[in-house]
Amino acid sequence: MTAPGPEPDDVPGLEPGGSVQPGDTPPDAGQTSGLSHPQPMPSRTIPVLALVIIGLMVAGAAAFFLLRAFDLFG
Repeated sequence: MTAPGPEPDDVPGLEPGGSVQPGDTPPDAGQTSGLSHPQPMPSRTIPVLALVIIGLMVAGAAAFFLLRAFDLFG
């Protein structure tokens, strides 16, 4: 069993009616503003190279089965 919360009369910072005094709570958002440094653009070389290699493999497999279907390859 947990202990009940403190009595409202014993809690520091409460005004009559249960509201808190200005400055007793932290702000909703951080106090930093402005933009960070521009982020570098990632290189497109590796994704383009990977797509070309995959395309060549798919084209090679399609050519193999097409030639095999017409019995032009071994």
